[in-house]
Amino acid sequence: MSLDLAKYRRIFLEEAADHLGEMSHALLGLEKELAGAEPIDTLFRMAHSIKSMAASLGYEPIADLAHKMEDRMEGVRRAGRVRDSAELAILFQALEALEAMVAAVADERELQPADESLLARLAAPSEDVAAASQAMLSSAASAAHPKKVRS
Repeated sequence: MSLDLAKYRRIFLEEAADHLGEMSHALLGLEKELAGAEPIDTLFRMAHSIKSMAASLGYEPIADLAHKMEDRMEGVRRAGRVRDSAELAILFQALEALEAMVAAVADERELQPADESLLARLAAPSEDVAAASQAMLSSAASAAHPKKVRS
C-alpha cells in the first residue's frame, strides 16, 4: 500500500494556510491588546497544529520553528500577556518565516532551516528578547544613519 504524498501535501498546504491566517489575525489582535487571552490561545493552538502536521510529513524546518513558537506562546499564556512590542515583533517574524516555509513547500522548493537567530530569540526569556531587539533596532538605525566624521 503506497501513500499518496501529493494528497497529504495538498491537505497540509490548505490547513497550514488556514492556520497561518488565524495566526495573523491573532497577532493583529495582540497589537491592540497585549493581554488578549483569545489571540494568545489561538497562536498557541495554531503553532501546535502546524508543528504536528509538518512533523508528520517530514517538514522538519517548519516543525522546528512552529515548535519554538508554540513554546514561546506557552510562556506567554502563563504570563497572561505578550510582554511588549519587542516580543510581539518576534512573533510576527516567526509568522513571516512560517509563511515563507509553507510557500517553499507549495512551490516545491527546497525547504531551508529557520534562521538560527530567530529560533534563539523565540527560545530566549522575554527579558533577553527585549534587550536583543533593542540592540538590533539600534544597529539598524546606526547603519541607516551613519555618523559623519569630521576632519
